[in-house]
Amino acid sequence: MEEKKVMLSGIQPSGDLHLGNYLGAIKNWGARAEEFDCYYFMADMHTITVRQEPAKLRRRTLEQLAQYIACGLDPEKNTLFVQSHVPAHAELGWVLNCYTMFGELSRMTQFKDKSAKNADNINGGLFTYPALMAADILLYQPDFVPVGNDQKQHVELTRDIAKRFNGIYGDVFKIPEPYIPKAGARIMGLSDPTSKMSKSAPEGCVFLMEKPEDIQRKFKRAITDSDTEHCVRFDPEHKPGVSNLMNIYSAVTGKTMEEIQQEFDGQGYGAFKPAVGDAVIEALRPIREEATRILADKAYLESVYKQGAEKAGYVANKTLRKVYKKVGFLPR
Repeated sequence: MEEKKVMLSGIQPSGDLHLGNYLGAIKNWGARAEEFDCYYFMADMHTITVRQEPAKLRRRTLEQLAQYIACGLDPEKNTLFVQSHVPAHAELGWVLNCYTMFGELSRMTQFKDKSAKNADNINGGLFTYPALMAADILLYQPDFVPVGNDQKQHVELTRDIAKRFNGIYGDVFKIPEPYIPKAGARIMGLSDPTSKMSKSAPEGCVFLMEKPEDIQRKFKRAITDSDTEHCVRFDPEHKPGVSNLMNIYSAVTGKTMEEIQQEFDGQGYGAFKPAVGDAVIEALRPIREEATRILADKAYLESVYKQGAEKAGYVANKTLRKVYKKVGFLPR
């Protein structure tokens, strides 16, 4: 029997998961378990480059795990774990710091963006976290890393680090490929359709656990377009707001752009925006209800993340032992 290829991804539990996370990534993850050996983790170590409230971070990590499962990630078919529960991430992260060039880190666009937003706390971790991200990936020798276009730079750096290390010590790391979904990969904010949906702009962000009335309010207030032609037509260049809403509606209903245009022909934005809100509410309802049910069972969640960490740790430590031997560390 042919061995499954490996896929890995993680999301920071620095805030609630939102519609962009779901439609751009998580919605498609569950189906991949048939084809790939999948590892999905809560990237809690990355969150502390920005100051976090400890109790809130612990709560959000558990909530994210529950939402992963509610979104269709079966723990029996996927390895779900918390990043900080596998010490090999931090250990390999330090080694890879020593094989990552200062100039490479200084060119990372996310460092520049986050430094601007957190000018009072531009710490070393914020600068070097791409090396930790490379460790997150390379520990599991994945074939593919599902990312949005904004994260492609990190995968390219990971590939460069792996090639550099392999060039010195031989074939230690598999060189991963970025896996960018063709559809739904980039959901934009409702209050700013030129920027990706983000929890840092909560008014334009729809959260998975949000109340239906709050979701509907955000869609009714969504920015459409300033032109006088208030028709529902897909034109990302000239009508980014409406095109973003059409993308969302298409992703949750399965309808094509042509079908959406026909459905709302002659109705205008006043009918279209609440219809998108209703469709999103119905798509998220089973996720919200299931996540709430799972969150009430703390013993089950603990069993999931402990079993996940055990499996992830076994795979990660195999890679780490090989790396330690190559760089000249004494065996433990």
